[in-house]
Order: sequence, then structure tokens, then C-alpha cells
Amino acid sequence: MNRTTLSLIAGATALAAVTGFATLKTPDAAADHTAGAAARLPVERTSLLCPQPSTSDIADTAYTSFTPVAEGAGDRGKAELQAATAESDGSTVGKKSGGKAAKPVVRPKEPGKPATGDTSGAQTPALVGIAEGKFAPGWTVQETTDVAVGTGRGLLGTNCTAPDTEFWFPGASTAEDRSDYVHLTNPDDSAAVVDIDLYGKDGKLKSSVADGITVQPHASEPILLSTLAGDPQTNLTVHVTVRSGRVGAAVQALDDKIGGDWLAASTDPAGTLVLPGIPKDATSVRLVAFAPGDTDADLKVRLASPTGLITPAGSETLHVKAGMTSAVDLGDVTRGEAGSLVLTPTDSSVPVVAALRVVRGKGDKQETAFIPATAPVSARATAADNSAKGSTLAVTAPGEGAKIKVTASAGSARGTAVTKTFTIKGGTTQNVEAPVPSGLKGTYALTVEPVSGGPVYASRMLASTQDGVPGFTVQTLPDDRGTVAVPEAEQDLSVLLKQ
Repeated sequence: MNRTTLSLIAGATALAAVTGFATLKTPDAAADHTAGAAARLPVERTSLLCPQPSTSDIADTAYTSFTPVAEGAGDRGKAELQAATAESDGSTVGKKSGGKAAKPVVRPKEPGKPATGDTSGAQTPALVGIAEGKFAPGWTVQETTDVAVGTGRGLLGTNCTAPDTEFWFPGASTAEDRSDYVHLTNPDDSAAVVDIDLYGKDGKLKSSVADGITVQPHASEPILLSTLAGDPQTNLTVHVTVRSGRVGAAVQALDDKIGGDWLAASTDPAGTLVLPGIPKDATSVRLVAFAPGDTDADLKVRLASPTGLITPAGSETLHVKAGMTSAVDLGDVTRGEAGSLVLTPTDSSVPVVAALRVVRGKGDKQETAFIPATAPVSARATAADNSAKGSTLAVTAPGEGAKIKVTASAGSARGTAVTKTFTIKGGTTQNVEAPVPSGLKGTYALTVEPVSGGPVYASRMLASTQDGVPGFTVQTLPDDRGTVAVPEAEQDLSVLLKQ
């Protein structure tokens, strides 16, 4: 045995003594070892970003924080939301200024029970949130705003989102009756540089001010889309890409006549998309789609109703030209029944993104919400800020039927958790009678967990009628990212013995 090998063995032995769990093996033993399958373990840290809720002086905003109870998450941790109050250097475009204020009081005390807080007026800033330890797995924060009058009046809601580097928003607009803002929030200690591309019916819109937008550290920038383009466009797709850093992004769509809501990002471009939870009393539904690549997409349009998949008369297919935004008005496509839109390729699969603009009510009593295409619930999805009345949970199984478990958490003030199971037939959408905590006082959270069968997609609608206006907002329920795959591994210091 040469001196180099002896030195390596001595070093390995010393390292094993320090780490306490390292295993020293011969090369032959290491070669015979086969790593086990990846295990899913609770995440230990979650970041969420909440956009500035409103610039209306009469806006009332409620925040609801909830973390499901997760096995193996430990007994320590914390969650907090802080105001994104860093001063801008003035480099942003079309910023709608607002004052700065202290963060709303939302102090989660324990997983399994919602924590709530509220604020009012135009001074509420965007929020940056971090959850660690037992509060991290599946941490969900809902921001719900009620605006009584004015542009975008109605009920506006959004799930606070994780930071990322790319977002697609089909369904935005720069029409004369719309004021759409893309909100960019930077959670990090260094500035983020962002590009915003707008695509209309004829392709990419020319703009000299949409590239290289700087978002300062721990700051949020609302950018008016009409300042980035020329002529008004009724249907737009917004593409946000981050050159450096990361941001949270959401589009606030405000209409002068038919209310407004938050437009969340569509799921990643895919050949097949599901847009779940169209209200059964929708009076107008518009589908907006975009094909990011160089190939046109031809889509089969079907509605998953309570009885099965049906094809809307006159809207059997949609042709989406590459690099262009396409839209089709589907009218009152649900005809008084729960429904979800399912888009599949007619021939070859071409990745697309899509969203629905949904209107309830008639005349001057109309209100708007948006439903983007979403990912299926893989392990568990969570929706916070539910009440005994006014919450509707829609679940669709576009292919094979499925069984799901739905749990209503404890109430924020009082109430005991309740769980029910439901069977969703293949090709259908069901507005399930979600459980309500016994003895409820306050709000509660809903979690949806697949038990068996095929993929399921879900959304939750909140509704509140004021002065005859059917205010509502819809949040899709992708997986809540409560767990992460961790391959089974074992320290092996035998590599130090190899020549």
C-alpha cells in the first residue's frame, strides 16, 4: 500500500469520526450497493409573494395564511409576511405609485389552523413571505379584496405565489375599457432584471420600454400594460421572463364596466390543457390561447360537464397561429351546470398556454374573473379563506375517474376539522359538497388529495353579492408543493481511496 493510499485512509477515518454517520466501504462493497427509490419528504422552506391588492381608497383586503399538518415536518418553525417597501430608483415603466404601510397582521400559530388579518385603503403594499420548518409544507396565503365601486369593482382574489423566472398570462388586455397591470415583486437582496413581451392577434407588439425593467430588492412594481404598447389590443398574452434574479408575477385586470380580478399565470405550455371550475351561472366565457413556438396549434375544445365530455356547438376546434394570440367567445357554455374546459390536440401535439375570462350577471350588474390552465393535483392542493356560504369547490377528472379526499380545516376562530371522500366520474366536472368544520367560526381551508384513479384538476370559487352585483373570484388548485422527492443516499468515503 503506497503512501498516498495510507494518507487517504487516514483522512477518511478522521472525517468519519467527525460526521458521525459516514460509512467507510471498500470499492467492491460500494459497487454492490444499490440506492433506494426517492422518498417524498416535507419541504423545509417556502417563499410566497403577495401583490399590492389595490390602489382604491375604499378597498378592503383580507389575508388568510394556512399550512396543512404534515407528517415528519417537526415541531419548530415560523411563518411571516413582511411589506415589500424598498424604494425604487425610478427606472421602472408605467408604475402606479402607492404609499407604504406596515404589513397586515397575519401571525400563524400552528399548522392546521388558518391565521387571518385584514387591511383597507390604497396604502397596503405588496408582501414578501417566508415559512420555515413545520409551517413550510404546503404553506398557502390567500389575498381577497372587496372594492365596492369604480374601475375593477367587485371581488378580487389571488393565491400568493412562489418566485420564478418565467410566466405566461393569456387573457390580458389593453382595450380602452381595461386597465391591466403586471405586478412584479422581488423577494431577494439583489435587483432583478425583467423583460415583458406582449403578443396580440398579429404577433409580438413592438415596444422600446418593455425590456430590462429593474425591480429593486424587496420591492414591488405595478406596470401598466398600455404604457408598453401602441394601439389597444382586446386580447393579449403577456410573457414575463427574468434575465437575472427571480420575481413573483400576477396581472391585475380592471374593467370600467364589468369589474375585475387577478389573472394568475397559466401552467407551462403543453399540448393538453385543463381549465377547471367554470361557474354554472356564467353568462359569458371567452377562451384566450397562445402558441409560443414556431408551429401552429389546432385544438379540440370540449366541456367536461357533470354528465361527461361535450363539444360546444360552433366552437368544436380552435386554430392558434404560432406567436399569435387567438380568442373565441363561448357564450354561456355551461348552461346552468358545472363545467371545465378541456383542450386537446386534434392531430400533432403543440405546446400552448390558455386562460378563460368568465363573466357572471347581466347589464350593469356584471362581474369578471379568470381561470388559467392549471396543473393537476399530484399529492395535495390547498385553498384558504373559505366560509360556510359562498365557497364552491369544483373538481374534474378529464380522463379516468378518480376518488379524492377533501378536508375542511379547523376554523380560524373556532371549529373542528372534517374530512369527506368523493368519487369523480371520468370526463366529468363536479361541484362537490365540500365539508364545513363543525362549530365553525371564522374562515377555514380546504385540502384536496387524490386517493386513486386518474389525474384530477380543481378550483375554488368565492362569491359575494353586493348591491345586486354577483362578485366572485376563482383560484385554481395546483399541487401545494408540500413535499419534495429526496433520493435515498448514504455517504461513501471509498471514493477517496481510488487512484
